[in-house]
Amino acid sequence: MDLKRHVHADSQDVRSLLLDVHDEVYANNPDPFHSRERFTYFLDCWSSRKDWRCLSGWESGSPVGYAYGSVLAPGGWWTGSDRPRDVRGPVFALSELMVLPKWRGTGRARKIHDALIAPVDAGLVSLQVESANIKVVRLYESWGYRKVDTSKSHDDSPVYAVMVKGRSQQVPAAFGG
Repeated sequence: MDLKRHVHADSQDVRSLLLDVHDEVYANNPDPFHSRERFTYFLDCWSSRKDWRCLSGWESGSPVGYAYGSVLAPGGWWTGSDRPRDVRGPVFALSELMVLPKWRGTGRARKIHDALIAPVDAGLVSLQVESANIKVVRLYESWGYRKVDTSKSHDDSPVYAVMVKGRSQQVPAAFGG
């Protein structure tokens, strides 16, 4: 799989790709929260951050999927959840990880994930995943993430499991470094 890195300056160049992959991933999901229109709002919010980074995976010139996120503002955390008191230092928020259905179960999601967070200068990576999607929660647990809270960031959003994964010795013991 070929990997391509994108930063804030590239966000408009990759916007259509990210929206198209989203549409295919959520093609059979009737929930308006997962609509293209709603996702566009979130994509534009995240990609407007100066430290936004994205990594896309490719096979034979076609997209496999992508992941993106950015470092939270100092003291920042996920809307609808309280930042744990013992979390110190920068936290990288993995906002999205999407892999097209035909590539699921092939290990490509993990490769995209790992390549995105490898150069991140933060002691902790955090993400949200729909709590009801137990299979994906378990997948992230197998990658070293731990659930620390739940979040309902918007009136129309699902309930999310807030998960964290340590990247350094300075991670609170409660998170399993």
